[in-house]
Amino acid sequence: MTRDDTEIVSALQLALAEKVGQERFELWFGANTRLDFDDDALTVRVPNQFFQEWLRANFRQQIEASCQETLGKLVPVRFHIDDELGNKPAAVATGITMKQVGASGAVSAAAGERGERSAAPRRRFANLESFVVGTSNRLAWVAAQSVAARLGNSSPLVLYGPTSVGKTHLLEGIYTDVKRLRSGAQVVYLSAEQFTTFFLEALHGSGLPSFRRKYRGLDLLIIDDVQFLAGKRATLTELLHTIDTFLREGRQLVFAADRPPSELAVLGPEFVTRLQSGLVCGVDLPEYETRLGIVRQLAGRLDLSLPDDVQEFVAANIATHARELSGALNRLDATSRALQKPVTLPLAEQTLADLIRRQSRGLRLTDIEQAVCEVFGLEPHTLQSNRKGKHVNHPRMLAMWLARKHTRAALSEIGHFFGGRSHSTVISAQKKVSDWMASGAPLGVADGACTIDEA
Repeated sequence: MTRDDTEIVSALQLALAEKVGQERFELWFGANTRLDFDDDALTVRVPNQFFQEWLRANFRQQIEASCQETLGKLVPVRFHIDDELGNKPAAVATGITMKQVGASGAVSAAAGERGERSAAPRRRFANLESFVVGTSNRLAWVAAQSVAARLGNSSPLVLYGPTSVGKTHLLEGIYTDVKRLRSGAQVVYLSAEQFTTFFLEALHGSGLPSFRRKYRGLDLLIIDDVQFLAGKRATLTELLHTIDTFLREGRQLVFAADRPPSELAVLGPEFVTRLQSGLVCGVDLPEYETRLGIVRQLAGRLDLSLPDDVQEFVAANIATHARELSGALNRLDATSRALQKPVTLPLAEQTLADLIRRQSRGLRLTDIEQAVCEVFGLEPHTLQSNRKGKHVNHPRMLAMWLARKHTRAALSEIGHFFGGRSHSTVISAQKKVSDWMASGAPLGVADGACTIDEA
């Protein structure tokens, strides 16, 4: 690569790390992976087919978004297996397969009990003591503590909420505390994607009996992002039987999702009923005091000296989630080092101006309506009218679903905006769109047809 291409790759890596989180970036894009930019295309070089399939399935969207952000345009993204990378020291143990590594680096308890060890140090999991507690997350934190101390008393525990509000921290904290409090406890922490992958591997090759012995015999099973299981009937059936075994024998399950069980109808009534039978706790976007605590904690980790007025400025103006706060502090740290100046309030105001400007105007119902009308080739305000027919009803349902996902508007407010409809109509629209997403059904748009995800 030329010097310019090398600089582009560096910028892409920074953008990608911000999108996926520094820890996941180091795990999946560290020594085992290399990015090459040449001939106006990005090549992601990986050591083996597993890495190739995993990155393509789980990070392609973030890679493409990083290219768009860095280069101002979309470029072809290719994945290439490079045998030389396979000879580098692995990020996980020689004796521990990728199957035993969680999405954020978790290793199953079974691996440790067989005496398998990492060739390279694995990052330390978060713990419940380091969790910044506030009004938005206190109930979930107390529930996590209770579960870690008394396995099986509140099973399943279900944590739900939008991205980057601390669900993964709580899951890791439960894992860490149980391993600390119960020597020899059989604990596994997986993403729903991983559970699906391992189940399908067992179904088509390694054998279901050993898979079931491994996962149904645990003291604690933690599964993140269960909404990913939509449409995966065989996996859902297997997990339902696993849940029944755990509940019958009084052992602990912990799940996390991006929405409450009542909005996961796409997973089927049997699965939703089992989730609702346990302890369900929401985790909301952090309020100011919690954000201030997160800023202080992140600054300490970065060894970044921030005056009180700068901490308060960041907490007051970056009013979303922990990942955005982390990105803001990383930017302040980099700017301070580059300019060799301490971080002051004027420097923070200048450095974070574009981030704050972008957040100052939250997503509104009118923004969603305008975007959906553009995609489907409809006249402005069509979705607020009483017009019917698939060409209007389907885009209107999608707009309602987006409004529930990306705004804090109440059901009644959304229904009123989109033509004076009832809150039950909004709930029905959510279920319909979720079903479309699970089935991949095509929808008509202004320039042809696309899936609901693409729309």
